[in-house]
Amino acid sequence: AANKINVIPQDFFAELCEQIIHHLNHKIPGVNTAELCQRIQTSGVEINIGDLAKIANVLSFLFSTAARNNLSTEELIITLNSAVSTLPKHALQVIRHVWNEQGKSITASEDARNVATVGQFVDMKWKLGVAMSSDTCRSLKYPYVTVTLTVADPSGQITDKSFEMTIPQFKNFFRQFKEMASVLETV
Repeated sequence: AANKINVIPQDFFAELCEQIIHHLNHKIPGVNTAELCQRIQTSGVEINIGDLAKIANVLSFLFSTAARNNLSTEELIITLNSAVSTLPKHALQVIRHVWNEQGKSITASEDARNVATVGQFVDMKWKLGVAMSSDTCRSLKYPYVTVTLTVADPSGQITDKSFEMTIPQFKNFFRQFKEMASVLETV
């Protein structure tokens, strides 16, 4: 991941670091690496989303570990210099600046010691469709609901998960959501 950081412009790297800090502080549900990767590629830099996701995971681990160990900015930079000799100078400057400015907010958080191990729900979209025909059946007229859940995994990567349901399955799904809502109202 260290050699891939070389290709990321400093402003994009700083934005990535800040998004990770915001995620660790539970201010945003996750880091949208797909959107950031597209913007980096539009600027003329060749990087793929897999490499950017690896960098985001490494930085998330770095910041959460530094928070758990209550490291000062200088301790973090000294540790990085001794552990990772290939980290570019601009990346060290950004990490130093971001940790100096916003790192204390993570260490002050009680949740810094118990970083979430489950994903977080971000958004849900659905659409109703009808399968009219297929190569094996001329007339299906089969209604279905496609649901797309946007979730942030524990490292903060935002992904979409899609699935289809029949109308009876969707009605059951909807009923369960209504039950959850009524239980939440009593809390």
